[in-house]
Amino acid sequence: MTRPFIAPVLSLLIFGAGSAQAQAISAQRLSDITRELASEPYAGRGPGGPGEPRTIDFIVSQFQALGLKPAGDRGGWTQDVPLRRFQTEPGGTYTLTVNGRSTSLATQKDLRIETQRPVDRVAIRAVPMVFVGYGVTAPERGWDDFKGVDLKGKIAIVLINDPDFEATSLDPVSGKFGGKAATYYARWVYKYEEAARRGALGMLIVHETAGAAYGWNTVVAPNGESFDVVRKDPAKDKLLLQGWIQRDLTVQLFKDAGLDFEAEKARARTAAFTPVPLKGATFSADYRNTVTQLKSQNVLAALPGAKRPDETILYAAHWDAYGVDPADPTGKTIRPGAVDDAVGVAGVIETARAFKAGPPPERTILFAAWTAEERGLLGSEYYAQQAEASLAKMVANYTFDVLQTAGPAKDVVLVGSGQNELEAHLASVAARHGRTITPDPRPERALFYRADHFSVAKRGVPTVLFMGMSGGADLVSGGRAAGDRWVEDYTARCYHQTCDVWAADQDYRGAADDVNLAFEAGRDLANSKAWPDWNAASEFKPVRAASAGRRR
Repeated sequence: MTRPFIAPVLSLLIFGAGSAQAQAISAQRLSDITRELASEPYAGRGPGGPGEPRTIDFIVSQFQALGLKPAGDRGGWTQDVPLRRFQTEPGGTYTLTVNGRSTSLATQKDLRIETQRPVDRVAIRAVPMVFVGYGVTAPERGWDDFKGVDLKGKIAIVLINDPDFEATSLDPVSGKFGGKAATYYARWVYKYEEAARRGALGMLIVHETAGAAYGWNTVVAPNGESFDVVRKDPAKDKLLLQGWIQRDLTVQLFKDAGLDFEAEKARARTAAFTPVPLKGATFSADYRNTVTQLKSQNVLAALPGAKRPDETILYAAHWDAYGVDPADPTGKTIRPGAVDDAVGVAGVIETARAFKAGPPPERTILFAAWTAEERGLLGSEYYAQQAEASLAKMVANYTFDVLQTAGPAKDVVLVGSGQNELEAHLASVAARHGRTITPDPRPERALFYRADHFSVAKRGVPTVLFMGMSGGADLVSGGRAAGDRWVEDYTARCYHQTCDVWAADQDYRGAADDVNLAFEAGRDLANSKAWPDWNAASEFKPVRAASAGRRR
């Protein structure tokens, strides 16, 4: 029988009431490791790129020096992750034609286009387009945007986010998908998958900054590059063409086809919505798609449990960034990913150091540095697929992805709050240090579905994501306003850009404090028999319940 998880009792049993623990995580070492991984010789840490071998060697050397055990393939430190790299080559042609009048479009400016099938050329000639609302099929919510429409040989045009994202309290859909709190249906990856299941030739998502939670600069940051794991039948799983289209361009397209974009959006917020053909409008594309098969690597290490080694707690971050690209307007070519996510890798290494400094835990602690997060959570997804049978006995996962560098904070802003019992436990750990938990202030950003923890979460493992992008922390110096300024400045200027660099004036004390909370929370669990669960309203509770028999 699964034991209930009661966070306050657990913390009292292990530490005693009200005790404050010494800081186990070093801000200076977080800074030093971040500086190293974000330095020029690592070439932006692109999967399969020139910086990958150096990155892997560095992380492995850190784990080796700490005396951890290798947990990868064949008794080694790494797990091979077979990937395909797709590059939409420049020089392609893209055309919208409405009632005989054609408009040429430019990738990066008007469109983002990619193909994740192993084909070297995509030629689409004057295919019809269909508006499919939010592209959601959710029987449990009584929702179907497709209504049996035939999408074969057609391009689907779809809105980003959920059907209730812009709903008012007067709209019947209000709250049906969590309101501003995004569900998985809000995510672009879901929409592509559903379009593929429906047999569409392709899909273009209308970019709106509020609904996407990021600007056009983030949409086009990959510069035509995308990745996927190697699939047995990519033609079944992947669209021939997928991408994004600028909102203003879409508004004009609808107008030329005799439709009002805002009126169609409003109609899409109703369960009675039916797909709308864009009469007289066609889309054409002709471009080269360079496909390269490569093998990237996850790095995996373990600290074996002294009493229950088959029960695990996972600490993880992604090592990859965006590698080397054509020069940006400042002339820089490397996007070094210091905050996203060299500091997260530093957090994993520091957590391992903290565990090694204490007595052996009763449960096994796993440490992972994933590849290809920026390419679609691919390294963590591959790991989760391979480890699926053992995830029933994974107690919890703590993931570090973008830790704030603005200094100490009075709180922790919890991304995707309300999901599971780990959150109450984390609050009790924070209280030991005089800190509090702030619920996700921007759940519409769907950050809970945009980091590597999701690969194990959707398989039932309770998770906590430390990500300093949902809202500003309540900083000791400057309060919430200063925290919000840090988030907005980083998101607007440096997220996925060449300016995501290590800098001497960054303050890693707040990041160290957050990593320390994750360490202490995991240490509690590692020396207990508790099995935290998902909350009743979480979509992942039934998934976890299905494997309850293995946690007796």
